[in-house]
Amino acid sequence: MNKKQKALTEIYRICHKQNDFVFDNDLVKRISKKHKFGNPFDVTKIDSTEKLPKIMLKNNVFILHIGEGGHKFIKGINKGYHTFEKIDDKNIIQWKYKKSILNEYDTSESNILSVASNQKIIHNFLYQDISAPLKVYNARRTKTSFGYKIGKEKIKMDNLQMEIDLTIEYNGLVTVFEGKNSFAKDFAIYQIYHPFLYFSKLKKTNKLPIKQISTCYILRKKINNKSILRLYNYTFEDENDITSIKLLKSAQYNLIRK
Repeated sequence: MNKKQKALTEIYRICHKQNDFVFDNDLVKRISKKHKFGNPFDVTKIDSTEKLPKIMLKNNVFILHIGEGGHKFIKGINKGYHTFEKIDDKNIIQWKYKKSILNEYDTSESNILSVASNQKIIHNFLYQDISAPLKVYNARRTKTSFGYKIGKEKIKMDNLQMEIDLTIEYNGLVTVFEGKNSFAKDFAIYQIYHPFLYFSKLKKTNKLPIKQISTCYILRKKINNKSILRLYNYTFEDENDITSIKLLKSAQYNLIRK
C-alpha cells in the first residue's frame, strides 16, 4: 500500500469501529500526518477504483464529499464509479493536425483540454462543425448546496466546493468537462455529476437560459510518441440521481501530424 491507501485504510477502520461513516477533514489531516502523506486534501480524492485500498474494495464502499469539510463512506462502489465504455472501431478517427510548440509541452489536465479545443476535436465531437464559435470558460472553483439520490439513498450537500475543469457553451448548449492523462478503467461519477447538477439548478431557477446540459470526459495517452484522445459524452436520465448516468456518444482521435 502507498501512503494514501494506508491513510484511507485507517480512516475506514476508525469509522467502522465507531459505526459512523461520516468523517471530517480534521480526522483526515490527523491520519495523513501520521502516515506522512503530504497533501491531506488529496486523500479523499480517488479518481478510479484502481486506486482504492483493499479494505474499501472488500467492504464495497467509496467516498463522497458532502460539503463543509465532511465526507462519507457510501455502500456500493458501482454506484459511485462508472466504467468507460469500449469505443467502436467506426468511431476511431485519424485526426490530422499541425503541432504547435505547446501541444505536448506538459501532460496536465489543463493541457489535455486545451489540445482538444485548439485542434478543433471538441468542435468535431460535439457539434460536427470545426468552425462552430464555441464560448470557452476555463477551470474554476465554486461552492454550492444541493441534494440528490444515490439509488435509494438521499444525500445532502452543504457549501460543497466543486471544481470544474472546463465549460463550453454553444447556442444555449452547456457542456462541462473533466480531463485525465491516462486511459483509466473507470472514473468517479461525482466529478462530472456535481457540475451537471450545478448548471441544472441554474437552469431550473431561470438564472441562466440554458437549453441543454451534458458532460464530457476526455482522456489522453501517448503511445509510441503519438497522442490519442478518447472523448465520452454523458448525461443523466434522472438529474436527481447520480446513478442514472447515460452515455450519449464516444470517439477516439489519433493525432497525426500534417
